[in-house]
Amino acid sequence: MFLTITTTGTPERPATELGFLLHKHPEKAQAFSTSYGTAHVLYPEADAERCTAALLLEVDAVALVRRGKGKGRGGAPDAALAQYVNDRPYAASSLLAVALSGVFSSAMKGVCNARPELPAVPRPLRIAVPALPARGGPGLVRRLFEPLGWTVTAEPVPLDTEFPQWGDSRYVRLELESADRTLVEALRHLYVLLPVLDDAKHYWVSSDEVDKLLRAGEGWLPGHPEQKLITSRYLSRRWSLTRQATERLELVRLAEADDSEVEEIDNAVEAETETEERPTPLAVQRREAITAALKASGAARVLDLGCGQGQLVQALLKDPAFTEIVGLDVSMRALTIASRRLKLDRMGERQAARVKLLQGSLAYTDHRLKGYDAAVLSEVIEHLDLPRLPALEYAVFGAARPRTVLVTTPNVEYNVRWESLPAGHVRHGDHRFEWTRAEFRAWAEAVAERHGYEAEFIPVGPDDPEVGPPTQMAVFTQTTPKEAKAA
Repeated sequence: MFLTITTTGTPERPATELGFLLHKHPEKAQAFSTSYGTAHVLYPEADAERCTAALLLEVDAVALVRRGKGKGRGGAPDAALAQYVNDRPYAASSLLAVALSGVFSSAMKGVCNARPELPAVPRPLRIAVPALPARGGPGLVRRLFEPLGWTVTAEPVPLDTEFPQWGDSRYVRLELESADRTLVEALRHLYVLLPVLDDAKHYWVSSDEVDKLLRAGEGWLPGHPEQKLITSRYLSRRWSLTRQATERLELVRLAEADDSEVEEIDNAVEAETETEERPTPLAVQRREAITAALKASGAARVLDLGCGQGQLVQALLKDPAFTEIVGLDVSMRALTIASRRLKLDRMGERQAARVKLLQGSLAYTDHRLKGYDAAVLSEVIEHLDLPRLPALEYAVFGAARPRTVLVTTPNVEYNVRWESLPAGHVRHGDHRFEWTRAEFRAWAEAVAERHGYEAEFIPVGPDDPEVGPPTQMAVFTQTTPKEAKAA
């Protein structure tokens, strides 16, 4: 397998910065041992105007067979000759992807100790692979790469140039070009999509592949139009792993909706108001109501579950009554923004000891969430499909089991009061449902009954006598210890 990465430069930003990003010196040819052969890195050209790094992967065909999957059903060897006489050593895309992640691991992580600012700098990139398996042809190549902003050239490779009547092979000559792309993004796209195009992997796919997929796909895979195909092929069509990855990707996509800017329409309503004194935004009223309820409960150690970009965490930090505040979100992007918002890197030691940001999913139980006084689910449940609510319910009320739980969600009855919201529409496209007051009360009371809590309902925002408040909040207070309820 052979792959080249080319960039161009200017006197102010020379192309040879590619060497810093890849952690491979342009004046050296280097070799790296892998489980299936040797990876060579060299630079066919390297000057200030243009620099090309090449990765050549020499595959040991015998090692590929002996160390690969290599067993059929019941442990019987596959057809011996077929294992040795095949094209895998010459166009094994998953081998190339693994070599990329091994040889350029720091570059894929966005780490450059010598020039820390470089990984975040977009640059012109051209990537070429002379022979790439593509089960789905050039059309699939374009469907995978073009939504990511690449200009794609995918030319079918003929079976034999002397006999064109034989038609094309399942290989393509691939070129990807972008005028404005970070190397981190490019490497992560290749790491995921090369084996997806091949629709084959040289190793057994286990559950840790889901984590690899989500790490490499962060920022682009949740919204990709071919997400289902990518996930299925990357995980070798293993149904259980594909379902797990799909659920986690959906949670990431939903979590990246900004709580105060994307989700709420009250800002638009506020902008339309012509009075001199503008009303307090609903998002602010909600945070104030949550803070007041937490203080009334006597909570000192608080979980913000689905913390998004950290607005509530920031508000709680201003009150010394809260001695420990933990924000948890499935999206690393949201947590990064929250960290910047809170200025964690510049926070004093005593203040920093009060706050912690964690990555995690509310679809699964998490031992890190146990032992807290209170948990907040602010505008979270409506982003989940209804069949997923029982999993969240158990993770929070059954496993983590804080003394107090606050849940806020939109009141769909109030939507008629917003002229800017078309009839029949929910407040945001990511909402899977919006409940009436009766529906929310029925759900909350059932949850309280199942887990030994009692629920109190508090309006948030102006409480309209006909349709109620814009936001409804349930305050769950634990009445039955877990051990007693189990007995």
